[in-house]
Amino acid sequence: MKFSDKLKHFWHVVSNIRPIYWLSLYIALVPIFALIYWCIPHGQFRIPDGGTADYGGWLYYSIVTITTLGFGDYTPMGPIAQCVTAIEVMCGLIIIGFFLNAVGSMKSELDVTSELERQRAVHKSMELDKIIKNTPVFIHKLNLFLSFCYAVTTPISKRKNSLRFNPEFKEEDLQDMHKHSGLPEDYSHRSAVENLFKCSSSLSLFIDSLQSRVDLSLWPELLEDCFSFVANYQMLSSDDPNDETNAELMNFIKTNALLARDIQTKLTEISTSDNTNN
Repeated sequence: MKFSDKLKHFWHVVSNIRPIYWLSLYIALVPIFALIYWCIPHGQFRIPDGGTADYGGWLYYSIVTITTLGFGDYTPMGPIAQCVTAIEVMCGLIIIGFFLNAVGSMKSELDVTSELERQRAVHKSMELDKIIKNTPVFIHKLNLFLSFCYAVTTPISKRKNSLRFNPEFKEEDLQDMHKHSGLPEDYSHRSAVENLFKCSSSLSLFIDSLQSRVDLSLWPELLEDCFSFVANYQMLSSDDPNDETNAELMNFIKTNALLARDIQTKLTEISTSDNTNN
């Protein structure tokens, strides 16, 4: 490693030290040097009239020295005293320099963090606006999917106007799935199970499209449910409902109907949260 690289690495390490540590070191040097002065023979210093040569006096001299005030009342006369005094002055100046550099580095870090937070907030606001605009269509498709789940899993004799899907359905409840759904919004001539598959395909394509247009990673639980819904549909052995076994169909309906309800709940929570914040 070149000397310049080592110097850059050293400066990077020093800049990452928090200002409080440099300030603590600066303050800690005062009593340490005061102790050193106290141990140096008094003949090395010129002590003013009325001045003391005890530890308190040298603590005062250490403060004056490290802060470079230099009142001149206590004066180093001998080489040892002059050397120690010069060392303390240099330590004080260097530590103050590192302290100011650390403060500047921390301020820059805070500015960068603040800017990143602002950008994240702007990004989330834009993505939130997108998902809210797509929510009505999304919920409509989910409701349609749940309606066909109801039609497939409920015999005609048990169907009511509430269209409430029963997640506890059994295999014998699928007896009328090859008949028309009877739903008010179903104007096709296809069977209920055929419409279920068509609706599932349309919903999966919509979710895929939504994931490419909206950053759903901002809402990880919603993203996970959407991914699971599409994956479950893609795991079906065929797009033709006649090729599916009742067991596969039942598992698909139970799993994805639950996911559809969870997605509806999360979409509502996201929209409600946005209105509350506004």
